[in-house]
Amino acid sequence: MTIRPIREVGDPVLRTPADEVRSFDRELAALVRDLVETVDHPGRAGLAGPQIGVGLRAFSYNIDGVIGHVVNPRIVELSEETQDGDEGCLSVPGIWAPTVRAMHAVVEGFDVHGEPLRLEGSGLMARCLQHEVDHLDGKLFLDRLTGEARKSALRALRDR
Repeated sequence: MTIRPIREVGDPVLRTPADEVRSFDRELAALVRDLVETVDHPGRAGLAGPQIGVGLRAFSYNIDGVIGHVVNPRIVELSEETQDGDEGCLSVPGIWAPTVRAMHAVVEGFDVHGEPLRLEGSGLMARCLQHEVDHLDGKLFLDRLTGEARKSALRALRDR
């Protein structure tokens, strides 16, 4: 079992868009296994490659006891209805802030073997899908904050 250390805000890998996976090989299988084993802990909803220092487009999720992964995900649908709940991030420990996300999201990508995969969800799953794809695009949830929520989160980050 390999539980990888989590990269934290300030690490350049978190701000660098991840590369597409081109080879569905042993190396990818090892990465996916590490992502799944590292996300398999209470309080962890999702984990993207860059968060463990790997700049490849893959993430794992752990929502309502269901653990899985997606390789080369892309968001293909977002609902107009939104949710505005507190969001946090393993790479920004201890900071939670109200973050607006679509209430429902659909992601398409591939499994570890290169087979097409479609994930969809509402509520927490939708939030997770959007959050993890943001990581793969070099974005943090802090980038989505506005107004007082942004000021407060950045202040808390500076004070850490």
